[in-house]
Amino acid sequence: MKPFMDADFLLQTETAKRLYHEFAEAMPIFDYHCHISPQEIAENRRFNNLSEIWLHGDHYKWRAMRANGVDEKYCTGNATDWEKFEKWAETAPYTVRNPLYHWTHLELRKPFGITKELSPKTAKEIWDTCNNLLHQEDFSCRGIINKANVKVICTTDDPIDNLEYHRSIKESGFNVKVIPAWRPDKAMAIEDPKVFNAYIGQLEAASGISITSFDDLMEAIDKRHLFFHETGCRLSDHGLETIYAAQYTQAEINGIFNHVRSGQVPTTEDLMKFKSAMLYEFAVLDHKRKWTQQFHLGALRNNNSRMFESVGADKGFDSIGDLPVAAALSKFLDRLEYDKKLTRTILYNLNPGDNEVMATMAGNYQDGSEPGKIQWGSGWWFLDQKDGMTNQMNTLSNLGLLSRFVGMLTDSRSFLSYSRHEYFRRILCNLIGNDVENGEIPNDIDFLGQMVSDISYNNAERYFRF
Repeated sequence: MKPFMDADFLLQTETAKRLYHEFAEAMPIFDYHCHISPQEIAENRRFNNLSEIWLHGDHYKWRAMRANGVDEKYCTGNATDWEKFEKWAETAPYTVRNPLYHWTHLELRKPFGITKELSPKTAKEIWDTCNNLLHQEDFSCRGIINKANVKVICTTDDPIDNLEYHRSIKESGFNVKVIPAWRPDKAMAIEDPKVFNAYIGQLEAASGISITSFDDLMEAIDKRHLFFHETGCRLSDHGLETIYAAQYTQAEINGIFNHVRSGQVPTTEDLMKFKSAMLYEFAVLDHKRKWTQQFHLGALRNNNSRMFESVGADKGFDSIGDLPVAAALSKFLDRLEYDKKLTRTILYNLNPGDNEVMATMAGNYQDGSEPGKIQWGSGWWFLDQKDGMTNQMNTLSNLGLLSRFVGMLTDSRSFLSYSRHEYFRRILCNLIGNDVENGEIPNDIDFLGQMVSDISYNNAERYFRF
């Protein structure tokens, strides 16, 4: 019987162990999509206790706690930080076989050096040990980032953001690149005219442009896109239920914009047309400035309306959606390709039923201009667990080139989530190691070691060109 989570955790063969320990383990981290706060990095936040850094904002843990019968006050409510941690410690043993069990113990090991299993019996000891460490200088935000050997972080930022914290980080001489990523979803969200028009007011203030027409909107968006570019941004991201690629005329888009600006709720048809137009224009801007664009597709958000009204968005009441994606995605990418406006693109799906769709769709628009120009992204959100990542890499191997894959990201709001890169790398090395020892691929350790190093870090560094 193997010990729990030892140095060879998830590594089933000698080849896997060698690939991980010699080629993957020490590689830096290129975290090209996350939701951590640039303000906290700029101010080098120090956390008062383990709940602040570990539980605040972690909807994964909240979901597990609710499923374990924990009252909401211990998740998003007004319980003390110790009480919230105590409830998480009570829940943790019941997460066995959920990725949270592995993540929890990886995060305790790095950076805290704790190898004990979290439970009610160990909760107070772990709480005290971690809190003492968090008060040390090298356990500040920047200290933790450096401990994880992170070289690049891409945050998620709205076009109206002034990016002051990114400029502050750069001016401070911090040795890690912290780069904004453009997330313009609100600029196409016309479902609620009141909310949209309030956002347009904020965009007017940020851009200095009075927005009275669709052309004005695009001028303001272009101006903000250029501002992001000048601040170092080279990456966009879109969080969508599906891709929009309806046919429209410019006159129709002008009319829809005017109607929404006057407070009229758009029809479903008009909604699809406007989103399609905006998505295309966003992609053209990305191509214009040679950015990479990302599309996170398939989340069905805020399902529990009562809890949404009570505690707001991003609190763990989201799930996998099942809207069709293939036809619209093909139409969208094909229009950009035909117009010679298709920039580097990463596609992510949340529904595992779309795995083969995404892998084959990416292959349709490779143009030979560079390796892996169109990427199928790593297992995301509900799929960034062992089976999800294994299935994604197996499908990519079968239908594309795993060797050109840009690898893992955290997609997290926590500074402790860098262990997800370790989790991914162990799974990657185990897949390849098993194939070697099954005689399915040659035992060329130099080539395979380079491949593992590339997927762990080098491919992303070459691809994003920051």
